[in-house]
Amino acid sequence: MRSDNVKKGPEHAPHRSLFNALGFTEEEMEKPLIGVVCSWNEIIPGHMNLDKIAGAVKQGISEAGGMPVTVPAIAVCDGIAMGHVGMKYSLVTRDLIADSTECLARAHQFDGLVMIPNCDKNVPGLLMAAARVNIPTIFVSGGPMLAGRVNGSRCSLSSMFEAVGSYAAGKITAQELKDFEENVCPTCGSCSGMYTANSMNCLTEAIGMALGGNGTIPAVYSTRIRLAKHAGNRIMELVEKNICPRDIMTREAFLNALTVDMALGCSTNTMLHLPAIAHEAGIELTPELANGISDRTPNLCHLAPAGAHYMEDLNEAGGVYAVMKELSKKKLLCESLPTVTGKTVGENIKDAVNRNPEVIRPIERPYLENGGIAVLKGNLAPDTGVVKRSAVAPEMMVHEGPARVFDCEEDAIAAITGGKIVAGDVVIIRYEGPKGGPGMREMLSPTSAIAGMGLGSSVALITDGRFSGASRGASIGHVSPEAAVGGPIALVEEGDRILIDIPNNCLEMKVPDKELERRRAAWTPREPKIQDGYLARYCTMVTSGNRGAILRVPGAD
Repeated sequence: MRSDNVKKGPEHAPHRSLFNALGFTEEEMEKPLIGVVCSWNEIIPGHMNLDKIAGAVKQGISEAGGMPVTVPAIAVCDGIAMGHVGMKYSLVTRDLIADSTECLARAHQFDGLVMIPNCDKNVPGLLMAAARVNIPTIFVSGGPMLAGRVNGSRCSLSSMFEAVGSYAAGKITAQELKDFEENVCPTCGSCSGMYTANSMNCLTEAIGMALGGNGTIPAVYSTRIRLAKHAGNRIMELVEKNICPRDIMTREAFLNALTVDMALGCSTNTMLHLPAIAHEAGIELTPELANGISDRTPNLCHLAPAGAHYMEDLNEAGGVYAVMKELSKKKLLCESLPTVTGKTVGENIKDAVNRNPEVIRPIERPYLENGGIAVLKGNLAPDTGVVKRSAVAPEMMVHEGPARVFDCEEDAIAAITGGKIVAGDVVIIRYEGPKGGPGMREMLSPTSAIAGMGLGSSVALITDGRFSGASRGASIGHVSPEAAVGGPIALVEEGDRILIDIPNNCLEMKVPDKELERRRAAWTPREPKIQDGYLARYCTMVTSGNRGAILRVPGAD
């Protein structure tokens, strides 16, 4: 056992004395040492129940002959961090989580890990750590929130943000805004639509690192406690057989995850996280792969904000395995791959049943013939731009309009809520990328303001930042190269005509090449917005969005 490095032999008597200080018995020190990496805290609704999940996991580990020890992982609530300087600290935690978990696991020589994440950067950060540390690991999340209800209709956090825009436009009263505030988030759990947290938890199933139901069983259901106990049992079998994350997270497994991503209509943030996780597993996963997979993968689900269904509906319809079963009908998945269940992908989904053909459309009758995400290119985004195609109004799939240019999110929000953005406009928000932000802020506040003011089917938004999974509309993010490094988005001027052609994966500014050359010659880099602390270090190391915003040593390739 790896833990023998800190438990066995006379030379490790000092180590055993410290275990004694923890109250370990000699019998417990004979058992495999399992790190239960739990991101429980009292600031994130999706994490407030994780102590219960951890307790169930530890019970399962103990029953199966292991010695569980709880260690922490940090997290940020994107909803609370949204729309102010706090959002600069969201994406950057992904790497802090990966690094700190690596340190904990290797310093203490754990024999296995159970990861207990739930929200946005917490899940990919722990997946990155799992691939990097590469000891037997299983995931069990805290589960999604139940949908809220306002005026008899179900709703979620995106509805709340859009209500702010509706209030600014005079479409609802202060009391109606208060009704949303009181009712959209009724339980603990990750927010109830197909936002980033739920997207990543579902993809953790698809990639083979979690048991069935991990992405969809609601946080408040006792079934999730049972799932956690099973995960605790299961890690001991993985340890016994030394089945490690890189045995499961192969290139083919990532392609499976991308395929399920397209079918579910996941958050565009998956286009940041999957390449970063793959990088830690020694696999190159480029955004360009997404379009090839999208071309052959139908979109089967329209969960909020793209449609009227919520995570609880997906769970009742059969969950991720039922979606994968539909995909298997056209042989869109590699079914021979191993998973943490001890079975192959094909064995996992063999008995899955689609119980609601509106929540999970049969593959013969999809919502869209192509997948939920598209990668765009053109002279505005020579590397990539990313859009959640499944959440775009049909009339905005092709759009041309004048650029309304803003150099930060706050200025754009002020213009939107101030009535200065009109139908047909293309809002450009730049210098908000990984380096320029720094931290690549999510733009849920401006996209929600646009939707709430009734402009969601007539105004587009383009940014070198990114979007929450709760965003909808013609919202194109991850534009690379970003403005801070002189990408073409830095050269856009007020009134330039911008062409968005999602069916043809095109993003262009209609400006002559000579004029762009003139603008480029006149462009000068800006001083970093933040020059001390973690963000200052982060912006010197982070790569562009099209590379997953991974960290590289300055000067290295």
